[in-house]
Amino acid sequence: MKNENVVVLTPEGYLELEAELNDLKLNKRQEVINTLKYARSLGDLSENADYDAARNEQAQLEGRIKELEYKLEHCEIIDNKDKDVANVGSTIVIEYEPDDTEEYKIVGSLEADPFNNKISNESPIGKAVIGHRAGEVISVESPNGAYQVTLKSVN
Repeated sequence: MKNENVVVLTPEGYLELEAELNDLKLNKRQEVINTLKYARSLGDLSENADYDAARNEQAQLEGRIKELEYKLEHCEIIDNKDKDVANVGSTIVIEYEPDDTEEYKIVGSLEADPFNNKISNESPIGKAVIGHRAGEVISVESPNGAYQVTLKSVN
């Protein structure tokens, strides 16, 4: 049974989140503290819009830091060892019909970016192809009904 609190990441996705967290802690946090100090120096805090804005920015920053820390602590890094079988981390080519192919990288839902052909392992195509090998014809269940695709390659 899959734990709903587990975040599935590729090794690259883990490194991206880790880099963002480090940047927030080492750089952005200090910038916000400096902004708060400056806003405080302007005087009356009850009517100080700069101070209120800096406090809001600080709250958002700390919220994002906590979110990233949680995700990194509760993640499962999928490093696809069997390159012949589609899984998180695989780059696949599927054929919808002759001469209509598309290349996708299967990633965890947190890393999904359809505009850059990164599809989630939880998407209809992602779910359907995981565990399959190149050459197989696969049925994809979608909200608009099932359709067939051919898995042309897995890398």
